[in-house]
Amino acid sequence: MLSVIKSMYLYGLEGVLIDVEVDVSTGMPCWDIVGLPDASIKESKERVKTAIKNCGIELQSRKYIINLSPSNLHKTGPIFDLPIAIGILSSINIIKTSNLEKTLFIGEMSLNGKLKKINGVLSICISAKKYGINRIILPKENSKEAAIVNNIEVIGVQTLKDVIEFLNNKIKILPEKTQNIKEENIEDGLDFSEVKGQEFVKRGLEIAVAGSHNVCLIGSPRIRKNNACRTNTKYNARFKF
Repeated sequence: MLSVIKSMYLYGLEGVLIDVEVDVSTGMPCWDIVGLPDASIKESKERVKTAIKNCGIELQSRKYIINLSPSNLHKTGPIFDLPIAIGILSSINIIKTSNLEKTLFIGEMSLNGKLKKINGVLSICISAKKYGINRIILPKENSKEAAIVNNIEVIGVQTLKDVIEFLNNKIKILPEKTQNIKEENIEDGLDFSEVKGQEFVKRGLEIAVAGSHNVCLIGSPRIRKNNACRTNTKYNARFKF
């Protein structure tokens, strides 16, 4: 049986919607994960199998094929542990619900089925909203960060078992309340006029900030004014913006 679970991969600061396609069929028992996964994703099969077993569910010897679509994008990290597990359990009818088209799953799992905190949740939620996703299921530790984004239902869960029971309507988990962020004008009183010399560096920083570019400063700190010319030569060679 084939099931398709929505997930997301963070490409820079933009989230790319990923279809985790899981097919469970008879044949030579095997686990294959395709779709340009790296080693950390290929190792997901061991974490997922053990986590499902420790939730009291025995997986039969079957042919498990997992495809991460689109397959032309190289994917890294353990963020797909949860959607892979949900896809398998949905394919073997452990999870009964089929209304998951607008639900996003992300999360790394430990061997006992506990969900671990992941990075980049805020960017993922912002991108998910653009794709029309209205609910996201993720580790409990990430739920407050995700709730900053309005108009998306955030369900924070502790374990894989909680997700299974929630989707099968055996337990009720309240969505995380939206976090209200207060904007404040903060002035620290610092100014470039207090920096002696380093005109090239200050100019580079101004350009980077004005254009929202990345910037990297390499050089010795605490440079004296009378050494500014010599130090600027060093920065001219190694300053990147």
